This record gives sequence, structure tokens and C-alpha cells, in this order.
Amino acid sequence: MLRLSLSVVLASVTAVSAQLKFNIGPVPYTMQNFGIVLSGLVLGKYGALAQIIYLGMIASGIPAASGFKGGLGVLFSFTAGYLWAFPIAAFLVGAARDKIWKKRTGKELFLLWLSSCFAVLPVYILGFYVFYKFATGSKISPLLIRYCKAVESRFGLRLSTFWMIFLASVAIFIPQDFFMDHVLAVLTFAYVDRLMRERGIEL
Repeated sequence: MLRLSLSVVLASVTAVSAQLKFNIGPVPYTMQNFGIVLSGLVLGKYGALAQIIYLGMIASGIPAASGFKGGLGVLFSFTAGYLWAFPIAAFLVGAARDKIWKKRTGKELFLLWLSSCFAVLPVYILGFYVFYKFATGSKISPLLIRYCKAVESRFGLRLSTFWMIFLASVAIFIPQDFFMDHVLAVLTFAYVDRLMRERGIEL
């Protein structure tokens, strides 16, 4: 029962973190990775359940996706690849936590952060694949290519179409994800874990 309750809470945390958005030029940054990583850290392998609930919230029309969007259309849009990979990433983060988090040392915290950076690779891979398909062969291709060119221009680069889209849909998000979202998730988990243990509850 506790696991299910925590899954619902962490699905809601992901929904809230998706709305924490800021733009640097044409680049929209959110803090969704915070919710994904925290789900895996708190729930272990069952972190995937929190993200499945999150996708269910979106599918049911709850405005839980970035920009307060909801509905099945969101799960089949140009950003759908990222969303569908959330449960996979949370599962991988959780699997790493189950192996690493033993003595609760600073070294283990660092390893949790490092493993989280690898665990979210499915989000980038599937996210890029779907975004690329939409950007090169759909009705909204001109809009997406215009966004990609704006990002490319901001960095003063001239890239092939493939690498331009990769830059705009993956590469620019990695520093903020790894060094803000993931760090905050690991530190939050360490704090929550300590509080729970003080109350005799093992995560």
C-alpha cells in the first residue's frame, strides 16, 4: 500500500516538475528528469509504476504533461518518444539504486547520480527517434525544423539535418538534466531516505 501511495505521489511530482519550465532563447527547459530519477531512487525498480501512472494521467486528459497538456494526442505527438521511455528510465534508476545504496555514503550518492545519467539514455534515444521522424516527415516538419534552426543559430553552428535535430532535441538538454535535475533528485532522495529511516521505514 505504501509503494502504491508513493507511486501516486511521485507521479504527481513528475507532473509538477513538468510545469517548472524556463526558456533560454528558443530552448524550452523543464525539470521532468527530476521526477523520473526521484521515482526510481525512492521506489527502486517500482519507480516504473510511478511513471506508468504519470502516463495514465496524461492519457486520461489530466494536464500533467509540459505546458499543462493532456490527452492521448500528447502520447502520440513529436515529444511522445521521451514520455514513453520514462518508465524504462525510472526502472533502470531503481535497479541501480537497489545495487548501490547499501552503506549510504557520499561515494554511493555520487554513484547514484552517475548511474542516473546512464539510466535516462532511453529517454534521449527514443525521444530523438520520434522527434526526428516528425521533423523530417510530418505535417509539422516546417515548424520543428524552424525550431531546430533557431537552436543551431543560437550556438553559431552549421550542421547537417541529422545533427541539427540531435542538437535541438537531445544535446542541449543534457547539461541541465544531469547537473540540475539529477543532482536535486539524488539529494532529495538522500533526505527523504533519512527521514523515512528515522521513522522505521525502509525505502
